[in-house]
This record gives sequence, structure tokens and C-alpha cells, in this order.
Amino acid sequence: MTAPDHIRRFLQHLREERRFSPHTLLNYRRDLERLQAFCAAQDIGDWRDLTPVHLRAHISALHHKGLSGRSIQRALSAVRSFYRFLLRAKRVAHNPAVGVPAPKSPRRLPQTLTADEAVRLVTIVADGPRAARDRAMLELFYSSGLRLAELTALDLGDVDLAGGEVRVSGKGGKTRIVPVGRAAVQALRDWLGARRAWVAPSEPAIFVTERGRRLSGRAVQLRLKHWAARQGLAQPVHPHILRHSFASHLLESSSDLRAVQELLGHANLSTTQIYTHLDFQHLAKVYDAAHPRARKRRATETGG
Repeated sequence: MTAPDHIRRFLQHLREERRFSPHTLLNYRRDLERLQAFCAAQDIGDWRDLTPVHLRAHISALHHKGLSGRSIQRALSAVRSFYRFLLRAKRVAHNPAVGVPAPKSPRRLPQTLTADEAVRLVTIVADGPRAARDRAMLELFYSSGLRLAELTALDLGDVDLAGGEVRVSGKGGKTRIVPVGRAAVQALRDWLGARRAWVAPSEPAIFVTERGRRLSGRAVQLRLKHWAARQGLAQPVHPHILRHSFASHLLESSSDLRAVQELLGHANLSTTQIYTHLDFQHLAKVYDAAHPRARKRRATETGG
């Protein structure tokens, strides 16, 4: 097989067996096609001939082109996974990405909404099927901390309204059960009553278009942008901001990091720990606003 054939087989494996999201697959394709172009420029005609020295040169070139440390880390992750796939298929004898470091980049804290902003966003007047669908989507996002790909993949059999639960197929095909709040349960009941007018009985998707087809991730993004403007939110809103807000608000109330990790479906606790930084920022603001010594210090700094 040619180099593009190997990449195509690998991406098919990620899509069908490991259930990677379309967004991740698109990024991995781009990363591996960049590597393939580098190999062609260096007269490397076989994946077996790529060495760690070559890969460091490729990473250096990406860095000089302005790719962020995070993007380069993802590119290296794609190469490592790709070579593990080739090793299992006995196409190569070594993984050149093992031990190759990526340039570090500062970790950005995720954006969140305040509790009032989140409630304002999801409190949509469901005066028709489209608004009922959108309210159910937004309530479920915020109630259960779902990823965009998890929400669009939901089928009717995944939701237990009586039990207040939803079964989610997350990254790597891992399944988890997460609770659904009362407001989201009611919004889903309202939407499922209206949904029948849009779909054939055989359609399993919960969230559909007016033509009865499964709603795409891009369509959800556009509807969220529409409602953020309609509800008067000042900052741009994307689907992941509701997931971040869910995690941050839950952690502020409970301080149970392990529980938040389970609800979000994070494989590593270190991924969830970023929300403790958000919680500390919140506490620091409260301290600065309320503590007498903090107020005195701030007045001195400003010359007041």
C-alpha cells in the first residue's frame, strides 16, 4: 500500500473501531498529511525509514511556521498513534515518535459562563418545534456536560427520562452514564412530543432537522450562536463553553474532583484539574472584593 493508503486505513480504524469524533479525525488527517509532505520533501519513501531525527526536524519546521505548542503536541500524538497502528500491522519495526518532545505552551484556562449567564442562555421560550429542540439541546449540554459529538450522536434509546439518565458514547468508544437534571428532562419531554412531526418512525436520532435527519455538529454550533445573541450574552458562545461551565459550577459547589472527572468522561484526573484553577480564580475575586485587607491593599495600589 502507498503512504496515503496507510493513512486512510488508520483514520478508518479510528472512526469505526475507536469512535473518534469527526473534528479529531480531521485534525489527525491534516497532521499526517503534513508529515507525508515532509517525508516526500526529504525523499523518505517508506514509513519504516522515518527516524526520530527526521521527526524532530519536522516538529522544528512546524514550530517555525507558527504552530502552537498545543497543535504540535496533537500532531505528535497523531504520529505516535499512527505508528502504533503500523506496528500492529507489522508495517514498521519502530515508533520514531517515542521520546520526541513537543515545545511547551502555556495552558489556557477554558472560558465559562457565570451561573446567571448559563441560566439565561438555556431559558428559551419553546414556542415551536425548533425552539423546543434547541432548548432541549442547551439544557442537556449544561445539565450533563456533554461534548458536541456526544450530543449529536444520541439516539432515543440512550435517554432514560424516568430515571433522569443519559448513556453517552465518549472518546475512544467509552460509555458512561450521566444524570440529567429536572429542567433538562422536562425540555426533552417537550421536544420529543414535537419531534414526531418531523421524523419517520425508523429515525433513531434524538436531535434532528426539520427534514427529519440527524442534526450535525455545525448546525448545533450555529443554533447556539443564534441563541447567545438572542438572549443578550456579551461573549461569543460555543458548545464546549457549556461543558466547561457545567464542570466549573459543579466543582464550585461540591469540590469533588473525582466525581466531575467521571461525569465529564476524562481518562486522566489531570485533565479535570484545570477546573480547580478556575475555582481558585473565582475565590480570588471574592477575596479581593470582600476581604478588608485585600480592599485596603487595592486602594493603596491605586492611590486611593
